[in-house]
Amino acid sequence: MKTILTGIFAASLAAASAAESHLDENLASYEPVSGVSGSLSSVGSDTLNNLMTLWAEGFKKAYPNVTISIEGKGSSTAPPALMEGTSQLGPMSRPMKAEEMDAFEKKFGYKPTEVKVAIDALAVFAHKDNPIEGLSLKQVDGIFSSTRKSGSEDLTEWGQLGLDAWKGRPISLYGRNSASGTYGFFQEHVLGKGDYKATVKEQPGSSAVVQGVGGDQYALGYSGIGYKTSGVRALPLSSDGGEFFEATYDNALSGDYPLARFLLIYVNKKPGEALPKTTLEFLKYVLSKEGQAIVEKDGYFPLPAEVVTEQVDSLSK
Repeated sequence: MKTILTGIFAASLAAASAAESHLDENLASYEPVSGVSGSLSSVGSDTLNNLMTLWAEGFKKAYPNVTISIEGKGSSTAPPALMEGTSQLGPMSRPMKAEEMDAFEKKFGYKPTEVKVAIDALAVFAHKDNPIEGLSLKQVDGIFSSTRKSGSEDLTEWGQLGLDAWKGRPISLYGRNSASGTYGFFQEHVLGKGDYKATVKEQPGSSAVVQGVGGDQYALGYSGIGYKTSGVRALPLSSDGGEFFEATYDNALSGDYPLARFLLIYVNKKPGEALPKTTLEFLKYVLSKEGQAIVEKDGYFPLPAEVVTEQVDSLSK
């Protein structure tokens, strides 16, 4: 993520249309075309569920006769649905694993096409009244992991994190279930592929994680930034125990916020052949100025125009 985005950071900041918006003014508006009809099915990420729903609503305004069904039970459900042909769109909050790619390629003779559709700052949420300044990734590993591959001590109560007024108060933990791409991303990038503690209360959806933290003063949980509510705060994080960085657009794009990631949609596109028209136009809508405005409205971060151009070009190869 950092390698891809850092080179276009300054240009993207200059292109932002207003201080309160990060929508790149160089993004093209969507132009409806003729011949778009039929149905689309989306199976995959819960993190992307709200976005997929909002995109579908916007797309249907341009094409009222198109039917779109959306199922968001976790990123791990996307690859098999694409392989079985039960969905044309496979939203995921993590890249496909090597074994998922290999299974797809074994069946079709080519790899699925990955389309970057938004930027997320995967957040560690605390209750809105929690006074802690921030956490290092090593501390987060010590809080959530039983194996603690970072070398952290086992962190179980708030006094260990410097909150003397809460000394002895256990840290209540909320997370996602194993079908979730967010579960897998957090496990890889924070726990070093280690194991979660048995005390993490696994939730079926991102909103349930945030709701749990918002109702529990002594809780921590992880979820996409788009699910932030007034009842929680996204903690500033440090990758190395040094300066804390907020989960903001600028920090995600620069790579300073350590848990920035792309949100993705995978499609089954045979190289050299065009996607079905309805699928292609949906993705073009998602990558348009209107589609990226929806990203920002839903609390995630829109793509810079340069990244959008790369995605659109990949769909024509």
